[in-house]
Amino acid sequence: MFQDTQPAPLGSDGGLDRWAEFRVTHPREMQSLLRQLRDGNVPVHLSGPDGSNFTSTLWSMDGPEAPLGLSADDGHPQLQRLVDADEAVAVAYLDSVKLQFDLHGLVVVRGRGSCVLQADWPQELYRFQRRGAFRVRPGDRVSPQAHLRHPSIPDMALSLRVLDVSIGGCALLLPHDVPPLQPGVRLGAVRIELDADTRFDVMLTLHHVTAMQQSERGVRLGCEWGPLAGVAERALQRWIDQTQKRRRLLTLE
Repeated sequence: MFQDTQPAPLGSDGGLDRWAEFRVTHPREMQSLLRQLRDGNVPVHLSGPDGSNFTSTLWSMDGPEAPLGLSADDGHPQLQRLVDADEAVAVAYLDSVKLQFDLHGLVVVRGRGSCVLQADWPQELYRFQRRGAFRVRPGDRVSPQAHLRHPSIPDMALSLRVLDVSIGGCALLLPHDVPPLQPGVRLGAVRIELDADTRFDVMLTLHHVTAMQQSERGVRLGCEWGPLAGVAERALQRWIDQTQKRRRLLTLE
């Protein structure tokens, strides 16, 4: 329904509030969702009105009367642009749910050996269920890989870490020392290895390139699957289902 890390356009439609069913305003429900982002160390993608973007994680959320604290890399070139704009749209995912909320009053707080981006507590957030596109991140014990050749340098073989997976596509980590890729490029003959039993070949279309924290030393590539063979699609769906089941069981322990 909505693009990968891009904010959904939430403008009014002729006076009709067609986003009302997705809006969350109750403080307790908002706290619960934000707490899941914090406790799960979930990537939060910040987009500024000038096109600047930054990937962070939620560090602290003490309640509506206190500011949110997000991790920040003081040396990131786009951090100051977000602060200067004094506003950003945050997008994050909890498995099959896309969360979106506005942040205002952005301030960088620097301490000894640390840097935090603070923002006012959001007045509301939006919760979109991504039907048919369940998005999961691999567990800590597995390290899925995508094997391919650089489209501009065919002699360069790449093995990229798979950051997350959905039935519609995946996100890959492109290291900082690899020549960049541009949105719109098609990546052919990609070998996806999610685990020892889930491997398939596919074409990918790169839609988004998102800056990440300097600690990751790379950028996030948001990719869409090309046509999947029936066997590959079933294997992918089975892997997603099993990964989600394991995660739910861990939360109950």
